[in-house]
Amino acid sequence: MPTDNTSIAAFVDALPKVELHVHLVGSASVPTVLELARRHPDGPVPADERELRAFYEFRDFPHFAEVYESVSSLVRTPEDVGTLVLGVARDLAGQNVRYVELTVTPYTHQRAGMPMPAVTEALDLAARDAFERLGIRVAYIFDIPGEFGADGARGTLDHALRHPPEALVGFGIGGIEQCRPPHRDAFRDAFTAARAAGLRSLPHAGEMTGPETIWEALEGLGAERIGHGTSCLDDPRLVAHLRETQLPLEVCPTSNVCTGQVADLAAHPLPRMLEEGLFVTLNSDDPPMFNTTLTGEYLVAAEAFGFGRAELASLARNAVAASSLDAEGRKAILADIDALG
Repeated sequence: MPTDNTSIAAFVDALPKVELHVHLVGSASVPTVLELARRHPDGPVPADERELRAFYEFRDFPHFAEVYESVSSLVRTPEDVGTLVLGVARDLAGQNVRYVELTVTPYTHQRAGMPMPAVTEALDLAARDAFERLGIRVAYIFDIPGEFGADGARGTLDHALRHPPEALVGFGIGGIEQCRPPHRDAFRDAFTAARAAGLRSLPHAGEMTGPETIWEALEGLGAERIGHGTSCLDDPRLVAHLRETQLPLEVCPTSNVCTGQVADLAAHPLPRMLEEGLFVTLNSDDPPMFNTTLTGEYLVAAEAFGFGRAELASLARNAVAASSLDAEGRKAILADIDALG
């Protein structure tokens, strides 16, 4: 149990971190969104800071998805995409994050009229710049927006197979989970093709629906890691399976509170997930939209759940182990975590 908040905060600042669950558009800082909103005044996003912060007060997940789509509509050029990547890289590097797997939803850029090769070039340039200027390694996950159904699946897969960024490591699905069942076969086919091309299966599941969505991710999509997965506790058989396989779960506590998936941090299932022996990583999801950071999520774990240095370091190690980093990259970060004592 932590006894000194200042000491814990210093420890969290010094802790080398890996971020596995953060979205490109959702990572846009308030100043960046304001810049885009003023650049595109015909868009649906307020160009006033006070109004924008009120705009980010979410009623529920569908409202969050609506706001997210509104912000995404402001990203209209490949240059905008590159700016977003460098922005999140700068924010994460300042938190001692060494490596990030950044979720990109390319289908929304296609719908905005951006050519796939131009988007890929912007992603490649930004990843190289992030490493050269900031020392942070950026990898990408291409994410199907589930509410766009079969068209979204095909468009995302087409980009991943025909014009993949150099640092593309995974294939995912997000959005409103309740929209998925009618398009199940299209999603399964897309994941099968992506996995055949060497991409990892990294879908969101069990955030706003029950364990059945997690089972579908495991059995239908071949999931190697689950985004969120918090509803797994409703199914003892699923808990036993996840404990036995040690399949990683990307947990985002503040996000779950802000989108109304849990009432408050005291009700969050993260402590019980760890008590059940599940493999958990800590992540920020859409940090500016939720007024958080990855560092902030580690502090939440300390303050709301009573985690001490050992538990926080264990969560950091889990993120390294669950990542797509090469063996040498993992070894270097783990050594730095261990060096904190």
